Amino acid sequence: RRLNIRVNIELLSVSNPVHKKDLAVRLTDDTDPFFLYNLVISEEDFQSLKSQQGLLVDFSAFPQKFIDLLQQCIQEQNKDIPRFLLQLVSSSPALDHTPVSLNVVETNPFKHLTHLSLKFLPGTDAEIKKFLANCLKCLKEDKMMLEEKLKKTEEDLTRQLSYTQQSLSEKSRELDKLKSEWTSYTTALSSKHSQELTSEKEKALQAQTQYQQQHEQQKKELENLHQKSIQQLQNRLSELEVINKDLTERRYKGDSTVRELKAKLSGLEDECQRAKQEVLSLRRENTTLDAECHEKEKLVNQLQTRVAVLEQEIKDKDQLVTRTKEVLDATQEQKVILEESTEEKQRHIEKLETTIKSLSAELLKANEIIKKLQGDLKTLMSKLKLKNTVTIQQEKLLAEKEEKLQKEQRESQEMGQSLRMKEQEVCKLQEQLESTIQKLEESKQLLKTNENVITWLNRQLSEVQMAKKPDTPASAHAGGRAAGSALSMPDRPSFHSSGISHPISPLYAFQNFLEPAQSKNGNSQCPVQLNSQLSKLSRCSDAHTVPAAGHTANKENGEQLGLESKYFKKKDDSIPLRGLSQNTLNSEYLRPYVPSRAQPSPRAAGTPASAYFPG
Repeated sequence: RRLNIRVNIELLSVSNPVHKKDLAVRLTDDTDPFFLYNLVISEEDFQSLKSQQGLLVDFSAFPQKFIDLLQQCIQEQNKDIPRFLLQLVSSSPALDHTPVSLNVVETNPFKHLTHLSLKFLPGTDAEIKKFLANCLKCLKEDKMMLEEKLKKTEEDLTRQLSYTQQSLSEKSRELDKLKSEWTSYTTALSSKHSQELTSEKEKALQAQTQYQQQHEQQKKELENLHQKSIQQLQNRLSELEVINKDLTERRYKGDSTVRELKAKLSGLEDECQRAKQEVLSLRRENTTLDAECHEKEKLVNQLQTRVAVLEQEIKDKDQLVTRTKEVLDATQEQKVILEESTEEKQRHIEKLETTIKSLSAELLKANEIIKKLQGDLKTLMSKLKLKNTVTIQQEKLLAEKEEKLQKEQRESQEMGQSLRMKEQEVCKLQEQLESTIQKLEESKQLLKTNENVITWLNRQLSEVQMAKKPDTPASAHAGGRAAGSALSMPDRPSFHSSGISHPISPLYAFQNFLEPAQSKNGNSQCPVQLNSQLSKLSRCSDAHTVPAAGHTANKENGEQLGLESKYFKKKDDSIPLRGLSQNTLNSEYLRPYVPSRAQPSPRAAGTPASAYFPG
């Protein structure tokens, strides 16, 4: 069976009669209070145990090593196959107060090794009672400690409970207040949000309809542009396909010509090899004659140097040849020359065999023929190199054409991307154009209103001038002076006193014209009429309209003249009159003047307003 046993290890020091140290080991079971086994090991007992079990540890280090073995057993106890075991072996089947041996065993696949074996004696009644008394004492001390802790925790908890109850009551009150405030706030918010939602829904529906219309227009425009771009790209694609076909045909033709040239080249190489073999055979035959012709070799070396110079000149001339047809003709002619030279060589060989006496002359001829053959071979090799260069150039041209094709494909892709970007730019420009058109229309309307105001002011000035002229000659003279001063004053004076030097509108001239007229003219009829009519105009300003310049019949009939009140309203985005301040607009002289029925204007019906007031 398996049990959980508590092992207590104590080191006891005894000083009577001799100072000694004993190791006391005690085995107990927490579940069974009568389970008690003791072992006391002195230094003498440890020496016998050390010799019996072959221990390598001293008495001072033995307790720590024993504790280490027990810790290893604790670490391995939860495993299925533990490495270290603690065995408690007794002679009787039940633990009935018989001696027991405690073994520390290490298990391995080969053998169970007992590292340590200790014999324990069961505790006597007195030892058991003493052990139980100690256990009771420890339990009582723990109980006292726990009771003190319990009292402290109860006091702390009661304090915390009272504090939490107070805070809870305060928080509940605050919560009720917050709930009431929250309900009122939520009701107000819900009402506001419902109103805002309805308005936002209406705005969203209007915006959605506008956006749908704009989207449909843009979609149609984009479809048209897309179709045009597709047609252009298709045309470009068809052109590129035609060019590609031409290039492929040229490539195939070039391949065929290269193959033909390669075949011809192989034939020429075979012929060259044959000629070389013949030359070698001739050289072998000439080696026998080298001893006799040693003096003639010097001449041969000189001729070879000349041949090298001539070969360089021939190479320089052959590099100028560019056409392949001329090269082929030259090769054919050279073939004929080679055949003739071979026949001549055969004849010379026969002559050499038949006539030994004429060896000197024939050797010279043979050497010349060999030199010619070497020159021909070199020319052939240079021509072959030219052919190779031509083929390489053709391959380069093919590669360049392929690169051009790839570049054109990339350009077509880039053109498509640029088209998309331009379409987006066109859309943005259209939006800007629409906004500018709207601003233009608004500015035109403002200009029209300003022109109407200026024409109306000119009319009013001319009517005021004509109304100030009385019937008597003296008053007429005074009125003539006032009119003359009004006509002589500049149309747009400058503010010398205030430092403003830019021109102003005729409204300021009208205001300055009235002030000297009131001071000079003794007759106060005109200002009275102005004030009386201004009071009438302020009452019925909404019903007045601007009359035409040529309709004098309405003036004679007594109809009121004036400008509508909408022209005097200030707009945020309007353009002000040049040089016209807000103070002059708000002054009483800006109100329209209406002449009385008793004093019709003396100006003739046909004369325009500009004749009486310039500008």
